[in-house]
Amino acid sequence: MSRYFGFLLAPAPPSKRVGAVVAVALVALCTLLIYPLKQAAPVVSLGVVYMLAVVIVSVTWGMWLGVATSVFSALAFNFFHIPPVGRLTIANSENWVALIAFLVVATLASSVAEVTRARAREAAERRREADLAAEMARLLLGGRRLAEDLPTVAARLAQVLELPSAAIELEAIEGEERRVAFPLREGPRRLGTLLVPADSSEATLRRVQERIVPALESLLSAALERETLLADVVETAALRRADVVKTALLRAVSHDLRSPLTAISAAGDALGSPSLSEAERLEMAAVIRQEAQRLSRLVDNLLDLSRLEAGAAEPHVTWVSLEELLRAAVGEIGAGEGEQFSLSIEREMPLVSIDPVQMERAFVNVLENARRHSGGHLVSVRARAVRSLGAGDRDRLVVRIVDRGPGIPPAQLERVFEPFYRAGTTQGGHRGSGLGLAIARGFTEANGGRLHVESLPGQGATFVFELPLLARLASADGEPAPQPEQVT
Repeated sequence: MSRYFGFLLAPAPPSKRVGAVVAVALVALCTLLIYPLKQAAPVVSLGVVYMLAVVIVSVTWGMWLGVATSVFSALAFNFFHIPPVGRLTIANSENWVALIAFLVVATLASSVAEVTRARAREAAERRREADLAAEMARLLLGGRRLAEDLPTVAARLAQVLELPSAAIELEAIEGEERRVAFPLREGPRRLGTLLVPADSSEATLRRVQERIVPALESLLSAALERETLLADVVETAALRRADVVKTALLRAVSHDLRSPLTAISAAGDALGSPSLSEAERLEMAAVIRQEAQRLSRLVDNLLDLSRLEAGAAEPHVTWVSLEELLRAAVGEIGAGEGEQFSLSIEREMPLVSIDPVQMERAFVNVLENARRHSGGHLVSVRARAVRSLGAGDRDRLVVRIVDRGPGIPPAQLERVFEPFYRAGTTQGGHRGSGLGLAIARGFTEANGGRLHVESLPGQGATFVFELPLLARLASADGEPAPQPEQVT
């Protein structure tokens, strides 16, 4: 039934003009309906038919139009049905009783309708306020920063209250000529200020003061407390991470730095012995050079890691031949091509815009790691250009460094790129410092590329570099690196 007659108690009734037309139509309809009913009942008792028009108009459009409908109904009933018919005379007291009854019904029906309509409006307002409180809770207690969500909350609040604007500030602000300030407090503590336009109605301002401000104070207090707790959690996590890095660094310094220093010191002492032959002296000198290089690489790795952790590893890009860069990385390790590494590079590889120093360090670290785990087998290095196949793809250069070592367990495929993490699969005595792969990934990502590993236990590991082809990375002075005149 509410689906068909719910319009009678709508929060906003139709216009008075429409009500007047409906009143006339209903009175006319009731007047016509009485003619056939005269055959079944006395005319005087049929005046109750006009109650239908009076109740509908009173309930829908209010008391004044209901009273007008009552008078119009009494006149129509008197003129068309009460003898003498065709004259507006009230000869009998029964006619006065009918008119008074119409007026009483109109007054009561309109009053009940107004109360019901007011309660319906209040219920609708309460429902919107509850929805607003739920939405404010979701925004203020969600995952983002409080300062970013306050404008959204204020805009939603203004929409619900039908205000042109509203603002929420996390500071004490006084009202002025154009806006009213509502202090937001938690006990004596000032949380902030809710600002609404000064030309808002008294009912709206009272609604804000009585119903919106208390809810907003509770949510804002909880949001500020949550933000404080999150800041403490982040700070604690950062301190814990710093402690882990510091502990790992101390271990690296105490072990990895001490080992080459001990070897250099022992070899230096041995060189002073007069009993050494020339061949033994040359061997000791080679040990010193080898351990010095190892120590230098470790120090370089520590410095590179500190720059990456501090976000200071800005690439100085230029156009580079990837083939020359890979051959230089193999040469820096001190192993000749064909002895420990097998290079397979696609002919006429395009140039790539990267920082050659950083990417050479990245290749050196991965190549050294592959050689250390290869068990004496050749490490395969393959490079080729991969062209895009779809709109979401892009051209890139792919370098695959494949060893034939014991492989990496699936649970460790990402952990091998963490600083100071050692997978424990090294073949041979030296396990490395645990920095090389972390630095390689950091430098690769700084140059717009990607580094990941593919492996199955017992089947070796493949480290895959993907570098964007012809990417315009920012140079040191902030300008785009120039395109080469011709890429072949």
